[in-house]
Amino acid sequence: MRDPNRVLIFDTTLRDGEQSPGATLNLAEKLEIARQLARLGVDIIEAGFAIASPGDFEAVSRIAQEVGQLDNPPIIASLARANKKDIDAAWGAVQWAKRPRIHTFLATSDIHLEHKLRISRSDCIEQVGEMVSYARSLCEDVEFSPEDAGRSDPAFLWEVLRVAVQAGATTLNIPDTVGYCTPQEYGKLIAGIVENVPGVKEGRVVVSVHCHDDLGLATANTLAGLLAGARQAEVTVNGIGERAGNTSLEEVVMALKTRSQFFGGLYTNIDTTQLVRTSKMVSSLTSIPVQPNKAIVGANAFAHEAGIHQDGMLKNPLTYEIMRPESVGWNSTNLVLGKHSGRHAFADRLRQMGYELSREELDRAFERFKALCDKKKVVSDADIEALITDQFEMLEDDLYRLDEIQVATGTGNTPVASVRLIDKEGEPHQDAAIGNGPVNAVCNCINRITGANAKLLEFHVHAVTEGIDAIANVTIRVEMIDAHGKRYVFSGRSADTDTLVASGKAYLAAVNKGLRRVKRVADTTA
Repeated sequence: MRDPNRVLIFDTTLRDGEQSPGATLNLAEKLEIARQLARLGVDIIEAGFAIASPGDFEAVSRIAQEVGQLDNPPIIASLARANKKDIDAAWGAVQWAKRPRIHTFLATSDIHLEHKLRISRSDCIEQVGEMVSYARSLCEDVEFSPEDAGRSDPAFLWEVLRVAVQAGATTLNIPDTVGYCTPQEYGKLIAGIVENVPGVKEGRVVVSVHCHDDLGLATANTLAGLLAGARQAEVTVNGIGERAGNTSLEEVVMALKTRSQFFGGLYTNIDTTQLVRTSKMVSSLTSIPVQPNKAIVGANAFAHEAGIHQDGMLKNPLTYEIMRPESVGWNSTNLVLGKHSGRHAFADRLRQMGYELSREELDRAFERFKALCDKKKVVSDADIEALITDQFEMLEDDLYRLDEIQVATGTGNTPVASVRLIDKEGEPHQDAAIGNGPVNAVCNCINRITGANAKLLEFHVHAVTEGIDAIANVTIRVEMIDAHGKRYVFSGRSADTDTLVASGKAYLAAVNKGLRRVKRVADTTA
């Protein structure tokens, strides 16, 4: 029997989270995040939307084959619209996992039925019954989501959910798709489902909550849903996701842990000491910075500057801290590596940080680590993480790689950049360009060489560590247009002790992603 106080954590960072503009992850990055989510202790990993693209299908399959085959592995799920083609793709990708799940959905709000799907309520009920039944014929674990449940008629929603349960759904997920609900409304919605859908009270069917943050209420709504009887929370690391994002995993987990008595003893199986490490990994690999005042994992979450606060903290930390920083993975101690450190110590530290590298990847990382040691006296964990995430950004199928940058700038002078790129065939391409600043000149030069009509949207640079020799971590977002005139946002990041070099590499990483997208569209059209 399932523990009625246990809350299952369904992580959708790799599916809903990746829908954040510019947050596209490559296969290696998705595998690293999935491995870390398994270490974190999530119960279900929604690995992607298998039908979306061949790349998504491959990523879900690889996660199912690798992370889904661990000892006591998480459930590996794939999203699918309520049609046979999507469901077949989802099953084809997740079937390799020890514990596979098909997650299918169909909208139930009148506004979606009328304006998006153009079907009647009876058509909706019929399609749900047929497609959930089909998914169940392939997989024993089937989750059904009535999209836009937060704006659906409750009585009709109950009817749809009853049909889904009769057809074989084992989890009913109730999305507040557009972040419209308030906690009182959402809690009432979940309570109504618990009361009116057979199988929920008996424990045969789990009710899940999936909330978006358009009004800043995602975490509050999720907790209200759990208080009302839901026992699965669908969340993302750092709360990333399309528009304003999703419910934050770390906020829900720590709210339940810190206020256990208020929530009636509800708990999760999350290893909370892994929260900060997971947050940093996802932030680095998605190129989405975590705001300093972000709850739990923000840089200032446990910082105290006011004199009154500092005085209280010195006397007793409980005066101003409701949880200890160590409980979520903040740690002031770092293993210091330097130029005399060996390959074994470096590899061991990477494993402690959550990175599993192949022999070839380790060789490349160790070579870059040694090069950094010649520039910096002390190399910290943050420096190493910057190197590794920078390495993941470089793909074998990149059309160009940066070989050399030279920039001339100064007061009263027009900045001029000279850049040399190497293409996939090993041929060099060199050009020069001016700009209104040194970074702009480098970007203009890369555009001239690659032929990319990329427009710089965002440019972020921050020092990984303190000190004048700190590594610069640069995150860039660019807008590019494909052959059909459709606009896309691509992100790139890089780290280097030279800020201009890091900027050039980050810009090229984003451009490479855009050029691959344009090439795929052209190939498909051809």
